[in-house]
Amino acid sequence: MNDLNRNNLELEIISSESGGFISANRNIFNCIKLSDNSKFILNQAIKGTPMIRIGDSSPKVMLVAGVHGNELAPQIAALNLIEYIHDLDLNGKLNGTVYAIPFASPKSTMENSRYLDGVDLNRSAHLPHTVTNVILKKAKDLEVSAIGDFHSSAPNSNPGKEGIFCTKVPCSKSFFIAEHISEKVGSEKILYPSAGVPFKGALEDEANLIQIPAVTCEVLSAIGYSNEKICKRSYLQMKAFLEYFGIID
Repeated sequence: MNDLNRNNLELEIISSESGGFISANRNIFNCIKLSDNSKFILNQAIKGTPMIRIGDSSPKVMLVAGVHGNELAPQIAALNLIEYIHDLDLNGKLNGTVYAIPFASPKSTMENSRYLDGVDLNRSAHLPHTVTNVILKKAKDLEVSAIGDFHSSAPNSNPGKEGIFCTKVPCSKSFFIAEHISEKVGSEKILYPSAGVPFKGALEDEANLIQIPAVTCEVLSAIGYSNEKICKRSYLQMKAFLEYFGIID
C-alpha cells in the first residue's frame, strides 16, 4: 500500500529486505536538506527501499540512486530532484511520471557500504529476489520508458571519472539518452558494444537486455564522501535525463 505525507508525496516500499536508518550515516545525513518530503522519505526508508511516484501521465521513467550505499552524492541529488519535480507537479508543469528511488538500499547507506549483506547489488540484478532485481521487475511492470541509474566513482577506480555508461546493443536508445546527457552536462559518454558483457548483473545492463533503455551516470567523488559541488553534478545529470523525455523543460 502506498503511503502519503502531508504534501501528498506518494511512496511505496518495494523491498523490505533493505531498510536502514539513513541518519546513522552522518556523512550523508549532514548534507541532506531536511524538509517535510525528505524527512518523510528518510522515515519510510527504515522499512525498506522507498519508491516515490510523482506525476500521472506519459512518458514514465525510473530514476535510481544508492545501488551502492557508499556513493553518497547521487542519493542527496535524488532527494533534491524529488523536491524540484514535486513542486513542478503541484504547479501542473511536470510532463510525465517519475518513479524515483533515492535510496535503493537504505541499509547499505546507513552502513556507508558498497554491499548489502555482502552482495553487490550492481552485479546481481539478474538474480531473483535481490533488491536490484525487484527494481528491474518493478520497472517492467510499470512499463517505464527508461531507467537512469546514478552513481559516483572514486579516482583510480572504474571509470574513475565523470561519465555515462551506455550501449547500442540490444537497445540503441541507451546511447541516444547518454548522448543527450553528455551534450547538456558535459559528462563523457562511455560506450560498451553490447549490454551484459562487461558488467553482468548491473541494473543498466539487465534493463537494456530486456529492451528497457537504461544508462548509468557517474560523478567523480571519493567513496563515502560528498559535497555540494559533486551533488550538483549528479543533479544536473538527473535533470538532463528527464529533459531527454520532455518531462521537464
